[in-house]
Amino acid sequence: MKKIINKLSYIFLILILTQCTKENRFLIERNSVGNVNNTHKVSDLKELFSSDSLVVRLSEGDLGDEDSKYLQDDDKYLVYSKGDGKLLLTIVPKVQLDSSSLIKYVEVNNSVFNTEKKLNLNSPFKEINNKYTIGKVETSLFSATLYIDELNATIAMRKKDIGVSEFSTELVKLDQIPDMAKMNHFTVWFD
Repeated sequence: MKKIINKLSYIFLILILTQCTKENRFLIERNSVGNVNNTHKVSDLKELFSSDSLVVRLSEGDLGDEDSKYLQDDDKYLVYSKGDGKLLLTIVPKVQLDSSSLIKYVEVNNSVFNTEKKLNLNSPFKEINNKYTIGKVETSLFSATLYIDELNATIAMRKKDIGVSEFSTELVKLDQIPDMAKMNHFTVWFD
């Protein structure tokens, strides 16, 4: 009888650990998105996403002579689900063309990723505003960017989805964003 209870306890423990691992795989927190966190290096990504498909797009780095150096686009590591081929995450390192670099930010590209408060890429503005304190709003030509200090994250919303004309210099204020406005980009920045 004691052996049966021990085996059942062991099985129960494995089930709990497996469930926690599955939940954490899609959890967004400060300095962490799913399997990747602020302690991981670019060289860790292949192992971290071994069950998914990792596509690497490297920048061209510094080009030109000393007087006219410029930096091309950032390196990007795109994580696709092997099951359905959907883009899950875009990961950008702090230092380009350096496999020992830490991660600068992770852009969440799929709504399977959620915060503990169930905020995801499909959440409308009303949910964002109700669940998190928005530190500030910055306006650019095409979008308004919301800063969520608790997550060290930014959420970009297109001006046309907010009802503000593009190319205007008009500042977007929180009270003018419609409740049902959707986010365009959800980015978690790593310290």
